[in-house]
Amino acid sequence: MQEKIAVLLPAYNEEVTIQKVISDFQKVLPQATIYVYDNNSKDKTNQLAKASGAVVRFEPRQGKGNVVRSMFREIDADYYIMVDADDTYPADEVNKLLDPLRQGQADMTIGDRLSNGSYAKENKRGFHDFGNNLVKGLINRLYQGNYEDIMTGYRGFNRLFVKTFPVLSPGFEIETELSIHALDKRFKLVEVPITYQDRPEGSESKLSTFSDGFKVLRTIFNLFKDYKPLLFFSLLSLIFVILGLLVGLPVISEFTRTGLIAKFPSAILATGLMIFAGLFFISGVILDTVVRQNRMHYELKVYEYYEKYQSKEV
Repeated sequence: MQEKIAVLLPAYNEEVTIQKVISDFQKVLPQATIYVYDNNSKDKTNQLAKASGAVVRFEPRQGKGNVVRSMFREIDADYYIMVDADDTYPADEVNKLLDPLRQGQADMTIGDRLSNGSYAKENKRGFHDFGNNLVKGLINRLYQGNYEDIMTGYRGFNRLFVKTFPVLSPGFEIETELSIHALDKRFKLVEVPITYQDRPEGSESKLSTFSDGFKVLRTIFNLFKDYKPLLFFSLLSLIFVILGLLVGLPVISEFTRTGLIAKFPSAILATGLMIFAGLFFISGVILDTVVRQNRMHYELKVYEYYEKYQSKEV
C-alpha cells in the first residue's frame, strides 16, 4: 500500500510566499497531499493556495495552536510534515524528517535550525536567538531533555503521535507543548540539522518577541507544574522552609537564651510559613500520584490506538 503523507501548512497572511512553498513541496513530494489551513487571512492566501493545487481549509479561532488542533483532528495520514508557510524552511530537505519516521526510529522528527548556525546567520530579529536558547535551556534542564532546537516550525510526525496528542495551547506556545509532551510521554525523537533562511522581502513575521515569548515561558511553567508536581511543589516547599527558618531562628535563639518568647509575631509567622511548606510538599506527593495514574491511563490509550491502527493495516 502506498504511504499517505500530509504536508500541513498553517497560514496567516502569507500571500507573498504561499505559492512557492506549495510548489516546492509538490516537486519534492508529488505523492503527498498539501493542506493549507487559513487562519483568518486578510490577503489572498487562500485564493493563491487553491490555485496552486493545495487543499484549503479554514480555522476561525486565531492562533497557531488552534490551527494545529484542527489539523491533527481532521487529517488522516501515515506521516505528517508540519512546516511554516513563510518560505524559511527548505522543502528539498523534507526526506531528512521523513526517513526516521519511515524506519520506525522516531515518532516525531525535528528540523534543527540552530546547531549548524544557519538561524544565527539568517535571523534578523533581535532577541529571537536569545529566546530560543533560553527556552531550550529551561526545557532541557527541567525535563532532562537533549533538544538542540525547541521552537522550530519544521517537524515530522507519525500517525500514533498525532492522534494521541492533546493540543491545549492556542498560539505559538504549541511548539513548546509538542516538545515537552514528547519528552514526558517518552516518544522517540530524532533531530536533523536543516538549513534556515530568513523571510523574503515583503513577508512579515507574526511572532511577537516579548508577548509570545512570555506566553512560551508561562506554558513551560504550567506544564512543569502539571507534569512534575512533586518537584514543582517540593521547590515551593523548600522556599517556605528557608523563609520560615530565617524568621524563626532568631525566635528559637532568644528562647534558648532566656526561656521567653518576646517576638510573638515572628513566632506566628515562622509557624505559618512552616505549615505552608508542609502543605505544599503534601500537595506535591498527592498530585504526583495522580499524574502517575494519568500516565498509566495514557499509555493504555496509546496501546489501544496502536492495536486498532495495526489491525486496520493488516
